[in-house]
Amino acid sequence: MKIHSWLILAGWSLASPLLLSAAGTLTPAGSGAQPLEIRQHAVKVVINNGFAMTEVWQTFYNPSAQPVEGVYAFPLPPKSSLADVQAILGEKQLDGEVVERGKATQIYRDETAAGREAGLATSENYQRYEFRIAPIPAQSEVRLGFTYYEMLHDDTGVYRYLYPLEEGGTDEAAKSFWTVQDAVSGTVSLDIEVKSAWPVADMRIPGLPGQPTQDADGNFHYTTTAPSGKLDKDIVVYYRLKENLPGRIELLTQKADATKPGKFMLVLTPGLDLKPLTGGSDYLFILDTSGSMAGKLATLTDGVVRALGQLRPQDRFRVVQFNSNAAEVFPWTAASPENVQRATGIIRGLPSNGSTNLYDGLQLGLSSLDADRVASVILVTDGVTNTGIVEPKQFYQLLQKYDIRLFGFLLGNSSNWPIMEDLCAATGGYYASVSNADDILGQIILAKSKITTESMHGAKLILGGARTSRLTGKTNGKIYHGEQWIVFGDYQEAGELKVTLDAKLSGADKTYTATFALPVTDTDNPELDRLWAIRYINDLDQQKRLGLSDPKEADDAALQVALEYQIVMDQTAMLLLDDARFQQHGIDRKNQTRLAAERTAQATRAAAPVVAPRNDQQAPAFTQPAPSTHSSGGGGGGALDWRATALILTAVLALTLAKRHAMSKQPRTTPTE
Repeated sequence: MKIHSWLILAGWSLASPLLLSAAGTLTPAGSGAQPLEIRQHAVKVVINNGFAMTEVWQTFYNPSAQPVEGVYAFPLPPKSSLADVQAILGEKQLDGEVVERGKATQIYRDETAAGREAGLATSENYQRYEFRIAPIPAQSEVRLGFTYYEMLHDDTGVYRYLYPLEEGGTDEAAKSFWTVQDAVSGTVSLDIEVKSAWPVADMRIPGLPGQPTQDADGNFHYTTTAPSGKLDKDIVVYYRLKENLPGRIELLTQKADATKPGKFMLVLTPGLDLKPLTGGSDYLFILDTSGSMAGKLATLTDGVVRALGQLRPQDRFRVVQFNSNAAEVFPWTAASPENVQRATGIIRGLPSNGSTNLYDGLQLGLSSLDADRVASVILVTDGVTNTGIVEPKQFYQLLQKYDIRLFGFLLGNSSNWPIMEDLCAATGGYYASVSNADDILGQIILAKSKITTESMHGAKLILGGARTSRLTGKTNGKIYHGEQWIVFGDYQEAGELKVTLDAKLSGADKTYTATFALPVTDTDNPELDRLWAIRYINDLDQQKRLGLSDPKEADDAALQVALEYQIVMDQTAMLLLDDARFQQHGIDRKNQTRLAAERTAQATRAAAPVVAPRNDQQAPAFTQPAPSTHSSGGGGGGALDWRATALILTAVLALTLAKRHAMSKQPRTTPTE
């Protein structure tokens, strides 16, 4: 049977009229209450060797004649870890500690009912985080600050950072209850620094004024400011590494105590000679036309129509739509200009109504794949399944029946990214997050080299020597053109770590090896603890969703990890109190201890030249250079030009942000100051 490929876009729209359309303060719908004003929004981003630290500070004002509770919504990126939340009310400063959610919620209610200042940060499913502060005195200001960490991925030599502000409007309960205030009456600012041991060729922030500057050390820096703005548009940052960098394996470690386990992160950027796939290909478009796609369908079908124009005459395509049921819109047809034009008219005329039966759409599409042709299946949806089969394990079982190539593009900050994880888990697939500030056509073009080039099959990562455990990340399956792997794990004690990648390439067995020394102690990268923990918790949650583990055991293990490493997730919350109230409630200051170590390391990194992670270049595992946007994509149509691709990838953003001059006024010592 031929290998089929899937290109999946879980979608949303810039023009969505739904109430929860942006990050901002929330007011119960129909309550008549005055919303909090956002008087300042300041963002500081430091990206160091792919590790991104985002620090946000905001000033809110209560215009009411009585004290109120402030609620702020923000869609943190998937697999990011909320590390710190602070609130400043007058002379009082509140700090955050992660405790069980029920306990945190009860303490917050008791404290605020007694008129004492308190705060609460919670994860509301996969769609957003909510930050609550009360009581905010009448006609007074409160400052809210939070910091989160994430690892960025190198895709074909390009790193992409997203500051998420838009929401996709998929949370029906929330949009019926809340109205949102996303206007900023005062300064809106952005400060971004990019540091990399591997040389950076250039950096782009589409839609924002001015250009990044580069210093003598090769670091890029960008600042901008606006006197006011709205928090309703994502900000996307791209930076591209120079060409012909080696394929490589890199290692970072964290071990604060010689007597306790440490953490490691392996980053594999393969240099592989992947051959182009020849012959015609099939493209199956599966379009979600349900009611939840109202306001999104026009944008997404436009992307599909433009993608049709990229097909070759020897290719074929088919279009399927689904809402409450699935139906064929256009049968398998040669991609001639006449057929593409005819399909374009039909696609543009598709109405939006009914519920979302994603399973039926997938099932109908799978039933028609030709075993003798490579197929790419383009699924356009926000992933909000509410009709027919909705259990994740049923999707998992369906997709496991097929030998397919799955490429996922997850659009929107409130799209159902866990279901995309499940689709990939079933197929050893690949997906990337896509903002509405990206262009669907651009993402399809960027992925074309993956679709039209062979992949490495049966890839397994084997770790020998030093004792490791609790690995998280992709450790087996397929390796695609330009794909980077990031794997986290525990290690018990110092020793030699042998990394072996076994796989098949063009039918032949291939083995790539590298050897590293795991140190007795290493305090340079304390953030690895949280980054490992959030991914490990996500893995436990996925195993539970797919019916591959006992739900109670998975929940218990996730809760234990979340409390130890101070992770906000479904079962926990970050409670904000002053020092005296934490002591009164008998809550250990675990997060305070973690933050102290993280800020010390961050301050050290900020004051020194960027340091390269340990890598295998003395005895390289790969002999080929890592793919870049200028290197040939095999069957992807030749060399990709970075600037042309970046222009396609992005739409103009309306929000302008700038220099973080207000950060120095905060009553805390931050390692980035």
